[in-house]
Amino acid sequence: MTSKVTQFAEQLSEAETTKVGIAPLTSVDPELTVEEAYYIQLENINKKIAQGQKIVGKKIGLTSLAMQNLLGVDEPDYGHLLDCMVVENGGSISIESVLQPKVEAEIAFILKKDLHGPNVTTLDVLQATDYVVPALEIVDSRVQDWKIKLQDTVADNGSSKSFVLGGKPTKIEDIDLELIGMVLTKNGELVNTGVGAAALGNPATCVAWLANKLSEFDIPLRAGEVILSGALSAAEVANKGDSFTARFAHLGQVSVHF
Repeated sequence: MTSKVTQFAEQLSEAETTKVGIAPLTSVDPELTVEEAYYIQLENINKKIAQGQKIVGKKIGLTSLAMQNLLGVDEPDYGHLLDCMVVENGGSISIESVLQPKVEAEIAFILKKDLHGPNVTTLDVLQATDYVVPALEIVDSRVQDWKIKLQDTVADNGSSKSFVLGGKPTKIEDIDLELIGMVLTKNGELVNTGVGAAALGNPATCVAWLANKLSEFDIPLRAGEVILSGALSAAEVANKGDSFTARFAHLGQVSVHF
């Protein structure tokens, strides 16, 4: 592991602890590669595992063309989900525990079989999925003012902080993933709508991408893992006192309070 990777990993870890954002890694080192950024992410994840935390799944980001265009990239990214990141449906998140949080509504896949890339297809994902549920992801950048490029968010574990699973477990054959509608409310007011097809045309396609991408690092998707398949609409800023609820056709609802 290069000293650069270790140094940046330590800076991000400290920012998460102190709740003080850092300058974009890409402004400090414009030559930082996406591969190096994933190794920075892995270094901090391995550190947390050594401290007793457990990996419970993965999150996929940048699944919409709008977000990819914003960051000038042509593929999604991913981060790891840890057991310490789980928030109960309807639960609360302390505003003191976050820096600059935003909320996204997503469809979560719960796997019943391992998925090893490369060459995983959307059909493979459907066959490996036990059920899906509605989810909220709380994203939070350890980089000041969200001034991020792809390498910054990748190094920062996909800018992930917490996640909430809700609704009712629904078998994949009982729904049309592409057509599932979603409405997101903030303090009772409609702020966003979305549909399954907003995530690379089909949320299961995002999971297939993830399985294949992870094969580059010899990491499989495991049975029992939670896979957040990507936001169905733009992220909404969260402030103290805000409550968010996402309602999904056929899947139920999921909510969180700050």
